[in-house]
Amino acid sequence: MSGFDDPGLFFSDPFGTDEQPQEERAARVQAKQGFRNFIREFSESNFNYLYREQLRRRYNVGQCWLEVEISDLSTYDEELCARLLKQPSEYLPLFEDAAKEMADELTQPRPAGQETMRDVQVLLKWDSNSGTIRSLKSDQMSRLVKIPGIVINASSVRAKATSLTLMCRTCRATVNNIAVKPGLEGYMLPRTCTSDTQQLGGKPKCPIDPFFIVPDKCKCVDFQVLKLQESPDAVPNGEMPRHIEIYCDRHLVEKVVPGNRVTVIGIYSIRKGGGKSKRGDAEKINVGIRRPYVRALGFSVETEGPGRSSAVPFTPEEEQRFRTLSAQPDIYGKVARSIAPSIYGSNDIKKAIACLLFGGSRKRLPDGLTRRGDINLLLLGDPGTAKSQLLKFVEKVAPVGVYTSGKGSSAAGLTASIMRDPATRNFVVEGGAMVLADGGVVCIDEFDKMRQDDRVAIHEAMEQQTISLAKAGITTTLNSRCSVLAAANSVFGRWDDSKGEENIDFMPTILSRFDMIFIVKDEHNEERDQTLARHVMRVHLNAAARNRTEEVEGELSLGEIKKFVKFCRATCGPRLSTEAAEKLKSQYVLMRSGSREQEQLTDKRCSIPITVRQLEAVVRIAESIAKMALQPFATEAHVDEALRLFQVSTLDAALSGTLSGVEGFTPAADQQEVQRLEQQLKSRFPVGSQVSEQRIISDFMSKNFTERTITTVIHIMLRRGELQHRLQRKVLLRVR
Repeated sequence: MSGFDDPGLFFSDPFGTDEQPQEERAARVQAKQGFRNFIREFSESNFNYLYREQLRRRYNVGQCWLEVEISDLSTYDEELCARLLKQPSEYLPLFEDAAKEMADELTQPRPAGQETMRDVQVLLKWDSNSGTIRSLKSDQMSRLVKIPGIVINASSVRAKATSLTLMCRTCRATVNNIAVKPGLEGYMLPRTCTSDTQQLGGKPKCPIDPFFIVPDKCKCVDFQVLKLQESPDAVPNGEMPRHIEIYCDRHLVEKVVPGNRVTVIGIYSIRKGGGKSKRGDAEKINVGIRRPYVRALGFSVETEGPGRSSAVPFTPEEEQRFRTLSAQPDIYGKVARSIAPSIYGSNDIKKAIACLLFGGSRKRLPDGLTRRGDINLLLLGDPGTAKSQLLKFVEKVAPVGVYTSGKGSSAAGLTASIMRDPATRNFVVEGGAMVLADGGVVCIDEFDKMRQDDRVAIHEAMEQQTISLAKAGITTTLNSRCSVLAAANSVFGRWDDSKGEENIDFMPTILSRFDMIFIVKDEHNEERDQTLARHVMRVHLNAAARNRTEEVEGELSLGEIKKFVKFCRATCGPRLSTEAAEKLKSQYVLMRSGSREQEQLTDKRCSIPITVRQLEAVVRIAESIAKMALQPFATEAHVDEALRLFQVSTLDAALSGTLSGVEGFTPAADQQEVQRLEQQLKSRFPVGSQVSEQRIISDFMSKNFTERTITTVIHIMLRRGELQHRLQRKVLLRVR
């Protein structure tokens, strides 16, 4: 019966000195030797030792990393490759140790002062089919995965210890070179000291938790945590996009920025949950629950550069096809006809959108200032004129397209916001729509429904193409080199020519930043209505046949025009020729002198005289037309077409009186009458009084004022905040 109550002795070694089984140690030694042989012996044709030369070349210039194709390892040793795929956490350190030993062997002899070997990081490239964030399940834990997505947040670079040195507070004993596992898992310090020095000389026993870390003797590496979001095309309808954290260290740090589309190769890992719970028993309840993350072993950046267009270069056949296409005499009209071919008419608007897609040339002046090359376009008019359909088409065909609605957009969502990182509690910058669309187009629908404060926030982004922030101790400037395509309705829903400036509720500061402003009217014309009805019925009844007909007619498909836009933006940056500049200068002088003569003859101010900002808009339009033909200089013909487009858009809208008053160009006689009526209205109704709007109109109409002038004055005072509506907009309150 002896020993029946012996509970046994259970212990753990906190310093990780457990002996490994003999078979496992032999397998690890064999795998390490296999990795060494792969780096040394793998060769392509003509005895080109790919990885051996890559390792020597990069190590000598200070780049201590080796990029390995998994397909090459599978070709050399399929069994070793299978082990790496199934147990990457076990075999990747062996691969890096083998690479370090091979670097030591290949770089002998080394210069004085560089005898100490540096660690070599192995980065993987995998040509297998990628999965999705939604497909990551528990059976893939600790295995190699490949997932695509968009980087939406990146933390600051921090340090993580790979080797710790501990010291006891009481006996001053040290424990050196304690290995820390890579990833987001930390290291739990041992609770008790096992040093022999506490038993000598009658020293007291060390208390519980005696160890602390000696920072000067630890080895650390840089690491960064990214937030990866599902690609928009991979999100099912009605679902929210999912996120996952990406841990990257050493040479993978600062490789991607928010907004990049990447494909991540890494190890699907787990870590403990977030912050501590207020309830004491939360740890006991959630003892087996872990949060997943991916420890990155390689990045494949699909979008890079200012426009973040596809990094795949154009093939020689594509380049030849695009150059042949650009040499056609009617390439400008062909591209315009390819813009939303299912929408009837609006030829000038489609040509303006084609100019917006290609854009002008960005110029950096000798004094350091820059002039934007992107073109901004505003569509104003009646509902049912396909404004939103044009915006949706531009979102699809642009290199980078972001679509947003005015009512659902705020200033922070369009520009940038300051957020608090939940992990570090530090403030970080998150870019908005105009930052993520850098190099592309931002389509803003229902532009008139935006709040005035939100519209003011994009002034700097539209002209200077930067976004400056000075909040929460963060002072920075973000790039927003994008075009703006906006659509808006009249204040009254439909456009009313008789009310002139009352149709638009925009400030002159935002209107002056648009290069072209189109007034889109739904005019009643029986012949046009019949043609439009036939076109709509043909689209609905025979869409597939229409697509085939378009290809026969020679119009470009959606994919073709998208590639052509990307090719022209990447390879061509035209400038104005000397003859075109002289012609534009003379036209500018003629337009200015013509407007001055008209003011002298009619004794009234013109609606919108051309200014220097509008002159630059004509230059950008001419450069964009030249860019479609891949010509290095914009000729006089390009300037003529640019002037015609500007004439049929902004100048026609201004001269017809539809923008009269919006930018302060009300005729002088009308302006005097408005001022006289405003003074009488203020003198008759003091601050704080409430009067019926109908009574005001009837009283002043008896004094020979027109009803249009009275409603105009009331509208102006409402916009200034001097009057407010009360009782279902029937009574006016004088505020100030």
